[in-house]
Amino acid sequence: MAYIFVNMEFKNPYFFLLLLVLIPYIVWYVLKFKKSLPSLKVPDTTKYTNTPKSFRLYLMHLPFLLRCVLIFLVVCILARPQSKHSWSNTDVEGIDIMLAVDVSTSMLAQDFKPNRVEALKEIAKKFIDKRPNDNIGLSMFAGEAYTQCPLTADHAVLMNLYNSVDCNMAARGIIDDGTAIGDGIMNAILRLKDSEAKSKVIILLTDGVNNSGNISPLTAAEIAKKYGIRIYTIGIGRNGMAPYPLPTGGTAMLPVEIDEETMTKISTETGGQYFRAQENSELDAVYQDIDKLERTKFSVKQFSRRNELFEPFALAALIVFLLEIILRTIVLKRMP
Repeated sequence: MAYIFVNMEFKNPYFFLLLLVLIPYIVWYVLKFKKSLPSLKVPDTTKYTNTPKSFRLYLMHLPFLLRCVLIFLVVCILARPQSKHSWSNTDVEGIDIMLAVDVSTSMLAQDFKPNRVEALKEIAKKFIDKRPNDNIGLSMFAGEAYTQCPLTADHAVLMNLYNSVDCNMAARGIIDDGTAIGDGIMNAILRLKDSEAKSKVIILLTDGVNNSGNISPLTAAEIAKKYGIRIYTIGIGRNGMAPYPLPTGGTAMLPVEIDEETMTKISTETGGQYFRAQENSELDAVYQDIDKLERTKFSVKQFSRRNELFEPFALAALIVFLLEIILRTIVLKRMP
């Protein structure tokens, strides 16, 4: 409770000028009370010295005090108490990670439910949830590559941007279809190369063979090695055949082709590891391996938003109001 009041400020502090009405109200009450006192002239008051006093005598001025407190609380509510906007810098330990995700039309294959690209979102969410202190970014590629989200510690924003991703851009021709693995890696490298983190990682997720783009996957791997970036490659898709949706409706069984040899070379060249994921649970090995990487400290700037804090004042005002009514109408009720 003390913390709340220390971190409180008022949106409309000029309403506190209304408290000035308490001054004439107090003066009026004192004068009114003096005039209302009954008087009786007696020659000697000694015999009244030990007369017991009723408890109502001690409570006589309490309703007035409660009304003053009620006025103060109402003014506080009108002044709109709020928590303060605040920025804070905290040092946390983590690594810089870029997720390079294949969004070519082949990712619509339904060997994962409902399809590969949607299943990957759940995999990514699980991965991101396990890395709360890491800077994570998102690079997408089909026949060409683009950055969906730069490195960020705001994982809620990252997942919102990831959830908006589908394969329709390639299907509608907004970007070239295909599988440009080398371009996908290179785009992620450009986001990581200037990072000061001791550990920099690319998680490459694809279901195919490099068949387009301007740079070969192995050349991109050499560049990643030069910048001290490890690449963990993950082949998505089950062995054999996989059902693909047809534009006219229905599905067709097509072969699953993953260039596991190239994927293994990419990871080996950069000090990473290749994984084959046929189910979401198989990515646990990736999490365990990344957890062993050396962590580095970086600064995160956190923002706390204003919140309205009138509720405690409103509750206190209600209690004071009810107490004043009970005292005035029941406990201290005067007979006419």
